[in-house]
Amino acid sequence: MTSLHTALLQSSGRPGDVAHNLRVLDDAAREAAATGAGLLACPELFLTGYAIGADVHRLAESADGDSARAIGKIAAEHGITVLYGYPERAAQDETDSAAVYNSAQLIGPDGRRLANYRKTHLFGCFEHEWFTPGERAVVQAELDGLRIGLLICYDVEFPENVRAHALAGTDLLLVPTAQMHPFQFVAESVIPVRAFENQMYLAYINRVGAEGEFEFVGLSCLAGPDGVVRTRAGRTEQLVRAEVDPAFLKQSRADNPYLHDRRPELYGPLTR
Repeated sequence: MTSLHTALLQSSGRPGDVAHNLRVLDDAAREAAATGAGLLACPELFLTGYAIGADVHRLAESADGDSARAIGKIAAEHGITVLYGYPERAAQDETDSAAVYNSAQLIGPDGRRLANYRKTHLFGCFEHEWFTPGERAVVQAELDGLRIGLLICYDVEFPENVRAHALAGTDLLLVPTAQMHPFQFVAESVIPVRAFENQMYLAYINRVGAEGEFEFVGLSCLAGPDGVVRTRAGRTEQLVRAEVDPAFLKQSRADNPYLHDRRPELYGPLTR
């Protein structure tokens, strides 16, 4: 298998302006594809902005809504897979059709949906006020011979979530995020450790700058299974790139015994 050239878009776009953010995504997809990237990943709630209060419900769309179709066209035009965050309005056939989820959707290079994930661990009063937590822990898709997994921001801070992905065979875990001050140690320290202890590549794609009451810290990164960060953004809007190498991942897993040496029979109290 060949490496997957991966681009991370560190940007907050323009909160509340979906049309503008779609243009930013289109420009980034064009630039990423021109450098050979097969995957472009955007931050949490990139489509609408994060700190937008009641506009979360006004701007929420279904997983197959107008913006999803627009992003499908962008992905197909540039021949690149796109991950983006958005507020998802529940489908009409769901029990609570008024529910809105903090979601991330993966669109393939043919414009078709590969996966859709709803954030399971909501952070702070803001998210608990406006969102319903998802109930599916592990969501995956296949891309160029790699198994891609999805989490969102706070989810990755629970080691159980990432270990569940490791046990399900995730090779590259994509984590769109809205990481804010003063929690930058997550981007700096936790993410490389999660990649190492679970033997996977992990991409952490953050917002940046002031937005409402929040100050997003940037520092987007892609870490490898050896715990080494392959690329790291600073504190400004950037498009950074790195390789996800399946051969290196296979060798790293052969050399590292973490998953093999587990003793799950001892871990029962963790779920009580």
